[in-house]
Amino acid sequence: MITKSRGLARLYYASKYTVQGIKAAFRHEPAFEYEVYAFIVLFPASFFVAQSPTQWALLVGSCVLVFAFELINSAIEAVVDRVGAEYHELAGRAKDLGSATVTMGLIIVVLMWGAVIAENGSLF
Repeated sequence: MITKSRGLARLYYASKYTVQGIKAAFRHEPAFEYEVYAFIVLFPASFFVAQSPTQWALLVGSCVLVFAFELINSAIEAVVDRVGAEYHELAGRAKDLGSATVTMGLIIVVLMWGAVIAENGSLF
């Protein structure tokens, strides 16, 4: 029987695995790397575009949502690739659905940023 850590040890290991996952995504997933670079531009811009804490949370939160979707997509792709290299309809569908999830996240970013900019009447 595997015993799981508790308390601060659990928090430590969970944080450690999270950092490992983010590093792996950055190292092995070009799309994640591009999204990080976009975030490096968008995060500072959010302070100029947003006129309220709620707007700021929508702008930044939508970008973070793309990270979450990309990490899930990368996990799906890694598991499918681990199972086998031969094509299978369900494997292809799983990868397509993961990719579609990321695209939906990117659409959310465009909609949020567009709505906030439109509501404020100008970009800056």
